[in-house]
Amino acid sequence: MICLACGTMPERLTEMLMDTWTPLIILWITVLPSIYMAPMNQSQVLPSGSSMELNGLSEEQRVLNRSKRGWVWNQMFVLEEFSGPEPILVGRLHTDLDPGSSKIKYILSGDGAGTIFVINDKTGDIHAMKRLDREEKAEYTLTAQAVDRDTNKPLEPPSEFIIKVQDINDNAPEFVDGPYHATVPEMSVVGTFVTKVTATDADDPVYGNSAKLVYSILEGQPYFSIEPHTAIIKTALPNMDREAKEEYFVVIQAKDMGGHMGGLSGTTTVTITLTDVNDNPPKFAQSLYHFSVMEDVALGEPVGRVKANDLDIGENAKSSYDIIEGDGMDIFEITSDSQSQDGIIRVRKPLDFETKKSYTLKVEAANIYIDPRFISGGPFKDTATVKIVVEDADEPPVFSSPTYLLEVHENAAINSVIGQVTAHDPDVSSSPIRFSIDRHTDLERQFNINAEDGKITLATPLDRETNMWHNITIIATETRNHSQVSRVPVAIKVLDVNDNAPEFASEHEAFLCENGKPGQIIQIVSAVDKDDPKNGHFFLYSLLPEMVNNPNFTIKKNEDNTLSILAKHSGFSRQKQEVYLLPIIISDSGNPPMSSTSTLTIRVCGCSSDGVVQSCNVEAYVLPIGLSMGALIAILACIILLLVIVVLFVTLRRHKNEPLIIKDDEDVRENIIRYDDEGGGEEDTEAFDIATLQNPDGINGFLPRKDIKPDLQFMPRQGLAPVPNGVDVDEFINVRLHEADNDPTAPPYDSIQIYGYEGRGSVAGSLSSLESSTSDSDQNFDYLSEWGPRFKRLGELYSVGESDKET
Repeated sequence: MICLACGTMPERLTEMLMDTWTPLIILWITVLPSIYMAPMNQSQVLPSGSSMELNGLSEEQRVLNRSKRGWVWNQMFVLEEFSGPEPILVGRLHTDLDPGSSKIKYILSGDGAGTIFVINDKTGDIHAMKRLDREEKAEYTLTAQAVDRDTNKPLEPPSEFIIKVQDINDNAPEFVDGPYHATVPEMSVVGTFVTKVTATDADDPVYGNSAKLVYSILEGQPYFSIEPHTAIIKTALPNMDREAKEEYFVVIQAKDMGGHMGGLSGTTTVTITLTDVNDNPPKFAQSLYHFSVMEDVALGEPVGRVKANDLDIGENAKSSYDIIEGDGMDIFEITSDSQSQDGIIRVRKPLDFETKKSYTLKVEAANIYIDPRFISGGPFKDTATVKIVVEDADEPPVFSSPTYLLEVHENAAINSVIGQVTAHDPDVSSSPIRFSIDRHTDLERQFNINAEDGKITLATPLDRETNMWHNITIIATETRNHSQVSRVPVAIKVLDVNDNAPEFASEHEAFLCENGKPGQIIQIVSAVDKDDPKNGHFFLYSLLPEMVNNPNFTIKKNEDNTLSILAKHSGFSRQKQEVYLLPIIISDSGNPPMSSTSTLTIRVCGCSSDGVVQSCNVEAYVLPIGLSMGALIAILACIILLLVIVVLFVTLRRHKNEPLIIKDDEDVRENIIRYDDEGGGEEDTEAFDIATLQNPDGINGFLPRKDIKPDLQFMPRQGLAPVPNGVDVDEFINVRLHEADNDPTAPPYDSIQIYGYEGRGSVAGSLSSLESSTSDSDQNFDYLSEWGPRFKRLGELYSVGESDKET
């Protein structure tokens, strides 16, 4: 039978505990039996053929090879953080195959073998060489085997065992998420939840009390409390006021070992902020406010600001303002500034210093949002008195009416008074007023105004039919302060008078059928009148006195203010009289009545049996039977067209017969002057006057240069005498060449000197086309047609000329 021993481990552990920490004696008494005695008590001889012995064998080997148990082993334990002068003995392995002859060698492999754990290969003692930390690694799995020392052959199969690191309280609690921040409403009741904190301990939570935590408050009492085991923080005092203290700093401690003496602890901080609730009413900084405002201030302009302070913040501090009493409730209004929470008093209606000089208002400020939990602490509002003094300002003149409407007859006399405008200075000083017309509204200057009393007079005649309305602007200006100006619109309506006679609405021309019947209506005419009487138009029609007994026509007044023209008899004939003129007098009903005479033209026409007009011309009687005027016109147009065609044809024929080549005496293609005499050649100096080569300006010997401006002026040199006509041209040119070479005003660059002399005995001959030996007949002008469309016509002319010459 083999047993496992742990050497002197209990004595060493007791010594270590006594030397390091006396309180651990209690831990030794309670823990040591589980560390040491349990493995010893649990060690037992396993039955022969156990699974430990037969590990890795086949079923056949299990039947045939039933070897005797060789190892006795169990779990081993080692205390963490143990440090001593020598390695700690963890345990001892032994096999009953060992006769004590030192022929068996023990081998250890697995986690930490050879580094953390070392085995004595002769005795089987296992030692821990390093300080162990359970929080880093809680257990180690190792494999042990016994082999022959000489042959290294295994004597028994390898077996696994575990070395567990026994925990001690070597880790303090930690608040991983700290520091904390929490909020709770002010004025909360006792026990209101604030927040929850959590601490962690790296020690073994299932072994002992090393990880059993208890929470407590080190700082922050008596305002807050914490549950020892749940770590829930709650309020401990009622009615904590944010306006008194807004932020609290709380220190929380977590201690292991169930909070007993000797336990390790950790702390964290919790910053608790009281959030605002509406528990304070608004309060005006002063009970009475004084403001002053000019009477001419624009509507909507601010007069002043009032402020109701609220100790709350955010939405709880917002207040609305209202005017609840006062003699200016309809004159002023108050609004809230969303940014500054001020009450802005503005002008709602115009002010007048002369009417009322001061106002007194009672203003109220009330919270917009009210918390029903604190409504009993109200009211959440406050009031203040506001006095506003109106100051006098120099105001512009005020017209007696905002607009004026005047009426005038169109036949009103010049300088007659149309109407009057009045204005006054509302100030106490009451400055005199001067009136004028804004000429931009009266460009034609039809009206004038008296600057003193504002009477408007007529400057030019009016015509209602041209312009019925005139809109002008009157300006009132203070004489003491010309910057104070007021304007008022004046509408002038021109009234009608009967000054226009009625007339025909349009130029009428009536048609009378030759086969018409007596009493037949020839035409219905209407009249118009530019005037506009109040009761409407009513026209009277009549014939001229000398036409009353007209045997041909008569008139009849209709109820719709029109006139019907009727024929008195039948049998009208175009051959006798084609056109009749009927003067008609048209009168209106005005006072005095106006009348005019209009003449109606009545034309006799040929009509069909049903009265449709066919022809009104007398020429129809002279036409051949069966030939109308339209047919005659068509025939005449055809004749004229034929004549035009014949004239064009003759003209084109005559133009085509003209020769395309101009005769020699009419040839203007070249500017050539022909002479009948011939010269004597280039050496003939008798027929040419040499004086033409002499510049008249150079007779005195000085010829100024034209191409440059000389820097220096030289005195003209004595020129040579005029060359007689008999002098050789060559000598003349040489003289001029010498003068040009010695000219001090000559340019410093090469210049071209042009001479009319070609020299003597030229072997090249003359280049002039005038003396060409070839004639026109020898030249071919066909190349002109190859130069493009611009030279096409020229080529045709020369081609035709050549053909004519050959002909």
